[in-house]
Amino acid sequence: MPLTVLYFAGAREAAGLAREALDLPAGTVADLRRALTARHPALARVLPRCRLAVNQEMASDAEPVPDGAEVAVIPPVSGGAPRCRVVERPLALDEAVEAVRGPGRGAVVTFEGDVRGETQGRPVVRLEYEAYLPMAERTLQRVADEVEREHGAAVAIVHRVGHLGPGEAAVVIACAAPHRTPAFRACEAAIERLKHEVPIWKREVFSDGSVWVGLGP
Repeated sequence: MPLTVLYFAGAREAAGLAREALDLPAGTVADLRRALTARHPALARVLPRCRLAVNQEMASDAEPVPDGAEVAVIPPVSGGAPRCRVVERPLALDEAVEAVRGPGRGAVVTFEGDVRGETQGRPVVRLEYEAYLPMAERTLQRVADEVEREHGAAVAIVHRVGHLGPGEAAVVIACAAPHRTPAFRACEAAIERLKHEVPIWKREVFSDGSVWVGLGP
């Protein structure tokens, strides 16, 4: 599948070129991210914070990349990295930390929620997360904004969807404030509100069956 990939700003510096023509197997935006990182290892540092536009339209990681597409790798604009996202790719805690770090914020508190290997003694094969994506990202942003106002801490939340194995991160949160107390309180508030308000669903899959969390016995 032929593609043209355009790189801008920090992504251009990491890739070492402004554009290239590639011939890759058909796949999704997430597959393309992996292929670009394998081709240009320096992109591993910046690509998680970039959005990809396919034929001049922003695309989610789950969307297919059409044959002959022009794909633009778009780093965060000068306003900073998007702080609240739902993605279909492995998570890195650093991407949340970098979104909130700043002068005057001397305390950074983080949370990483990993997939457990068992639930009530039953070995977990995998978790399957799905989301109502547009609403989930808007709700994440609203939660972050309200937690920021309540506790005086910058908040970043990135949640993963798709199939995750034991030990993989499902969510990362970072909160930064001038002092540790508001940062700790903001982080706790963010994860509690995420679990109750954001339209993201989780199915636990075992060797002998599965259950949607919240709907099971």
